[in-house]
Amino acid sequence: MDLLSVYVDDHLAGAAAGRARFARAAKAQRGTRYGEALSRLHEEVAQDRRSLQRIARSLGVQQRRSLQVAARVGEAAGALKPNGRLVRRSPLRLVVELEVLTLGVLGKAAGWRSLLEVARTDARLDARELQELLARAERQAAELEQLRRDAVEEVLVP
Repeated sequence: MDLLSVYVDDHLAGAAAGRARFARAAKAQRGTRYGEALSRLHEEVAQDRRSLQRIARSLGVQQRRSLQVAARVGEAAGALKPNGRLVRRSPLRLVVELEVLTLGVLGKAAGWRSLLEVARTDARLDARELQELLARAERQAAELEQLRRDAVEEVLVP
């Protein structure tokens, strides 16, 4: 497997874990002021993952299922942290989830930037599509940052 294939496959695994994390956060926040935004972002992240899968196919990337399973298991294990509560969901959980989601989106944006660099010499990649995906990731990160700030204000600021 060439280095570009490994790189894209690693991002596919991250995208699978990220989509699952967004789904979990959206479900947990259903009915709150955060739920609608997280549900919409979850849909966008799922679309981004499908875009990356299409890009991977165009590059001839052979997806390693074991890597995707490991990423999903790691994501699920990370969701088990009780944040000081064993029975009920801690209010701190929202802040931590938004931070994790932001990190995932920032990683996705970095991936789009790297692929944009590759697109300068690789005709299999559509630079315009990658620019659009990057712009969306940057917007998602900004929106998540505002949600995080709001949650910090609600949860941590006296």
